[in-house]
Amino acid sequence: MALREIPPAPQPVGYQRQPRPDDARWMQWIAENRLRDCTAASMTETMVAAGLDRQAAQQAIAAMEVHPVFVAARRHQQLQRKFASVMANQQRIWEMGWAYDGVEKRSHVSPAEFFERYVVGSRPVVLTDVARDWPALHRWSPADLRERFGHLDVEIQAERAVNPKYEQDKLKHRHNVRLGDFVDRVMAGGATNDYYLTANNEVLRRAEFAPLLADIGTLPLFCDPAQLAQRSSFWFGPAGTVTPLHHDTLMLLHTQVVGRKRWRFISPLETPRLYNHDGVFSSIDLDRPDLARYPAFRDVKVLEVVLEPGDTVFLPLGWWHQVASLEISLSFSFSNLVFPNTYSYENPSISDW
Repeated sequence: MALREIPPAPQPVGYQRQPRPDDARWMQWIAENRLRDCTAASMTETMVAAGLDRQAAQQAIAAMEVHPVFVAARRHQQLQRKFASVMANQQRIWEMGWAYDGVEKRSHVSPAEFFERYVVGSRPVVLTDVARDWPALHRWSPADLRERFGHLDVEIQAERAVNPKYEQDKLKHRHNVRLGDFVDRVMAGGATNDYYLTANNEVLRRAEFAPLLADIGTLPLFCDPAQLAQRSSFWFGPAGTVTPLHHDTLMLLHTQVVGRKRWRFISPLETPRLYNHDGVFSSIDLDRPDLARYPAFRDVKVLEVVLEPGDTVFLPLGWWHQVASLEISLSFSFSNLVFPNTYSYENPSISDW
């Protein structure tokens, strides 16, 4: 079969040097990289660089081509590629639609239009008037957090900078701190991605933080106020925090109260090109995409918008997003939509690819 022109096989992730190319781990690596359509020549060079004998490596690669399990894998790959091509063609059609290159900023959107154009139409949008009467816009600040809640303990993520998979491993990064001390740390620490009070803190489920919910004013008509306390989250952190590329399993709205955040979006139809090996996360870092390791990402269209204080972004179902705080940031997200908002995904669990 003709091979596509793609970069050489990448060095194995987490593999130790093995003395024989027919070791089970090297055989798995050979199969995976041939299924990526890496050339036999590039794979041989990678194996030789890892200390394997050239002739033995070539023989192992050739043997894989006729192994019955690998032949079966090639058949299933044909089916997977058909699904991916259907999604790619639908994406091409989608990109011909209205203003696809950007994320609209709008006000006075009726519930009917919101549902048809953005929920069913599956497009992100920034609503500039959702929080127009929220006391939070005038009250929330780091100093306000310290004054009202500084004596309370909260759960943050910390020591994120030492782990590229800090979100996948978020349970390992849990730290309990006094909120007042954390405010001081954020104010003095400058831009960093090392610590962040994220949605996982669940502070809005605690009675002591009920005043924060009281600072939320009128909600859109397509939201259920009775569910707000159970379907909302609070975020606080320094400039420089990054939520890596991932998709959620529901739809939500995210209001920027203090500071600015940059949101970048990728259509769910691009999932086959985003190397979604682990849970809901992509291996792609939009700030530093490694096109040698992830060549299929090269032509993926990324939409971008900056949220200003008072802006509320709608995240449609399944849209990939990576979020960066441009300044010290306080944000509020909520998913208490009145239409169905519970969905399931069959997520992969390949953590060492």
